[in-house]
Amino acid sequence: RHGADVPQVLAKGSPSERPAPAPARFAVGQQVRTRDLQVDHHTRLPAYARGKVGRVERVNGAHVFADSNAQFKGEAPQWLYTVRFDGQALWGDDAEAGLGVSIDAWESYLEPAPQ
Repeated sequence: RHGADVPQVLAKGSPSERPAPAPARFAVGQQVRTRDLQVDHHTRLPAYARGKVGRVERVNGAHVFADSNAQFKGEAPQWLYTVRFDGQALWGDDAEAGLGVSIDAWESYLEPAPQ
């Protein structure tokens, strides 16, 4: 490629899906809690969603783990889930009734929610 092609190539991106390192730990419909991560590096887990309970909406396959890759520690593929949270679970009674928020969360961000 030529230098002039770089912006177009970067804008297209590249596939991040990878072979799964193990079976998915969570399933659609399962209630999960995000870990309350306190990290000094890049993470895709929003602060407002840390330590909160939501429900798996979708299992998106295994992908390059962005946190590891951003630190040049390798791709470290893991499962990626779409998790939906009730607005009140995130912001309490200040949240508008019926508000829901979905985030994509890596498997290492999640743990089973207590029943």
